[in-house]
Amino acid sequence: MANPAVLKTRLKKFLLLPLWFALLAWPLMGAVGAVQLAGTLVVGALSVSAIFSLSRSEGFKKVILTPVRLFPTQILEARGDFFKKILMAGGAAIVIILPLFLNNYYVDILSLAALYALLAIGLNITVGYTGLLDLGYAAFYGIGAYTYAILSTGFGLSFWLGLPVGAVLAAFFGLVLGLVTLRLRGDYLAIITLGFVQIVYLCLNNWNAVTQGPNGIMQIGRPALGSFVFRTPHHFYYLILFFVVLAALAVHRMLHSQIGRAWIAIREDEVAAEAMGIDTTRIKTLAFVLGAAIAGVAGVLFAARYTFISPESFTFLESVRILSMVVLGGMGSLPGAILGAFLLTVLPEMLRGLANYRMLIFGIALVVMMVFRPQGLLGKRS
Repeated sequence: MANPAVLKTRLKKFLLLPLWFALLAWPLMGAVGAVQLAGTLVVGALSVSAIFSLSRSEGFKKVILTPVRLFPTQILEARGDFFKKILMAGGAAIVIILPLFLNNYYVDILSLAALYALLAIGLNITVGYTGLLDLGYAAFYGIGAYTYAILSTGFGLSFWLGLPVGAVLAAFFGLVLGLVTLRLRGDYLAIITLGFVQIVYLCLNNWNAVTQGPNGIMQIGRPALGSFVFRTPHHFYYLILFFVVLAALAVHRMLHSQIGRAWIAIREDEVAAEAMGIDTTRIKTLAFVLGAAIAGVAGVLFAARYTFISPESFTFLESVRILSMVVLGGMGSLPGAILGAFLLTVLPEMLRGLANYRMLIFGIALVVMMVFRPQGLLGKRS
């Protein structure tokens, strides 16, 4: 029989606290909304508790948990490169052909997912390969977007000229941040990058003479090739997809070069890497610069796609969202970062019909993922 003290604690956790929150929300949400809130909190708390209890079960670990943690990485390794190439070719065919059969709404979602995939590829350089926890990645995203927006609306600069300028300016700020944080690691590095994104956000929000403040910048120029102007979601989807492929190929080549091996060495043990003769200062700074440059490119694409930007698109929560994509797909996995970006962008839209419950389902799914496969969908277990 269960301990009465334990039962009392569980009753308080799973019943009394949700009822208390519902009581507080009653004046704002009404009786029906308060009851729904209480029910949602109870279901969420019970689900999370059941997940953690199940994960500690020895029988479940042997029968279910071990195969889940090995899949799909072990299977892909066992099948060899040929099997991987078939999967990659099939995935490439789907992302290229599928939008042709979808309406503008779904293609717009896919183009946003491709944009986040580009951001996830850049953040994966610093977080996944080099092991530097960067919580300010959205700042570089915003710098690239505002650079092109200001040059386009104020000076009439075209997209193709604004693209490298936005990437270079974001890379410059990445260089500055990299130099400032050379001696910092772990939590201290995360705090500095968090402060950086807040500083950039405040500058964008309050520098009215340049950024138009909270009103944002409108009527940003669209990309054009001669007389052809990119206007529809289909146009921008394939344009963004082109840059995703370009960035993925560049990062893949670098990962299999001396620089990529140095990144991984720093991630595993920075002291040992420095003892082996790796210039950790230069390599870490390079990671920041390259990641920031890719974010700058994504920012320019974002500004050109929506022709309007405001500071609210480049907050700390945006950095957390991009980081979640990298973690979900698997830190240090290039296909994983892309997969995580598509999943975290498309799945919430697929659950939109469930209204108030979609975020509960989405949150429980993330908890299940982190408990049963903490290395991510395509990450390798260290």
